[in-house]
Amino acid sequence: MANEENIEYKRFIISLVPPAIILLIIWLVKIIEVADGLDLYYYGIYPRKTSGLIGIAASPFIHANFNHLLNNSVPFFLLLTAIFYFYHKVAWRVLFFSWLASGIVVWVIARSSYHIGASGLIYGFAAFLLLSGIVRRNINLMAISLLVIFLYGSMVWGIFPYRPDMSWESHLVGLTIGALLAIHYRHEGPGPTRFISDMEDEEDDKTEGAGIIEEESWEEKE
Repeated sequence: MANEENIEYKRFIISLVPPAIILLIIWLVKIIEVADGLDLYYYGIYPRKTSGLIGIAASPFIHANFNHLLNNSVPFFLLLTAIFYFYHKVAWRVLFFSWLASGIVVWVIARSSYHIGASGLIYGFAAFLLLSGIVRRNINLMAISLLVIFLYGSMVWGIFPYRPDMSWESHLVGLTIGALLAIHYRHEGPGPTRFISDMEDEEDDKTEGAGIIEEESWEEKE
């Protein structure tokens, strides 16, 4: 038991590393941008322009201001950590395809403006975990996504075009890509959660089985 807990603890610590490194790079980009008086928004995704293709790779590293970055940092870290912990075998693929596919689709369909920030990825991670939890009947995955959605309250409204300064297209595309990845990797990750009722049923089965054995033993003694 202690050995299993030690393995899980090590896996959890390892799961923290990739999100922490990516987030550190994102913060360093913003700090350098501010310190040097730069404006890196033009490295964002600009749909249907060749120059905007660089944003497919670069846009998640670029944020409008520190408030924008801070709002994205916590959900990005929590959700990506959960993916690396629960889906360690396919986590890099989920991250890569979320990043690449959402960027390409935004470049193709979004309105003509610079689209920056990691919020599209956040929507993708949340959708992936939530739908995976439903498909695999795992309450832990659903709980993580719902907690982040609750704390990051604007997520619910972020897929609607109610603010001109917000890339709702990135949010909607990220959500869609995350859902598709959850379906694609539906056979990966943790199994169904064992609910208390299931455990009680098992205990009942064991009790009934013990009674039969005892009864047969008593008959043999007779």
